[in-house]
Amino acid sequence: MTQFHLHLVSDSTGETLQSMTKAALVQFEGVAPIEHVWTLTRTVRQLDDILDSIEQKPGLVLYTLVNKEMRDVLEKGCQKLNVSCSSVLDPVLAAFSSFLGQEIQQLPGRQHILDQNYFGRIEALNYTMAHDDGQMSEGLNEADIVLVGVSRTSKTPTSFYLAHRGFKTANVPIVPAIPLPQELFSLSNPIVVGLTTSPERLSEIRKNRLLSLHETVDTDYVDRERIKEEVIMARKICTRESWPIIDVSRRSVEETAAQIITLFTKRQEQAGVR
Repeated sequence: MTQFHLHLVSDSTGETLQSMTKAALVQFEGVAPIEHVWTLTRTVRQLDDILDSIEQKPGLVLYTLVNKEMRDVLEKGCQKLNVSCSSVLDPVLAAFSSFLGQEIQQLPGRQHILDQNYFGRIEALNYTMAHDDGQMSEGLNEADIVLVGVSRTSKTPTSFYLAHRGFKTANVPIVPAIPLPQELFSLSNPIVVGLTTSPERLSEIRKNRLLSLHETVDTDYVDRERIKEEVIMARKICTRESWPIIDVSRRSVEETAAQIITLFTKRQEQAGVR
């Protein structure tokens, strides 16, 4: 593994910078950065301390600083230390500035202002927590998205990821011999999406779940033939109700959520056309 020091300097929480860095690093094999994360960097004195650390542990420096004076101090300091220093937002900001015909405003942390979108995400998270795993089925029509599927098909983590993106998301398990809530079949507002996976993978996931709880794995819950029947039953229900189905076997939660958002957006566009 190739190790190197990676300094991430932000004038806000650093979430944007860390997300972009993570997305870039997965494209490189055999690298293990030693991350030094510097958040809420808004004074030259803070930059002096950061530059001292960079001098002791030189490496790549990436930053999201919008204040010109702060940027100049960091860039000139890195130039003196002969270390690479790059602003990850410059190409994006330049593209927006050119397209919109507006100057870039130097307002650090503006994306975290407590605006309508912020409170919308909080409301979505509260709704999702209250409607996890089939709870409060009487409020399903208030959702933006309803996920259905057999046990251990990533319904809960996907629901909370979608909630973090601002979508009120409920999830309802499909369990043999237990009828689904009737409200699920007469929803007018949310899109219903079925999640599924291969019986083999589902069996292994369920075994690991039971082992983590120190419970026996000799049950129908992990039997592949029974699981196969569950998966087929769930698919039949989704097909009958014309609910789209996503196979999560080789998808991360983020990838599954992205496809669900695409389905949701298309549905909204179609509703708008009508």
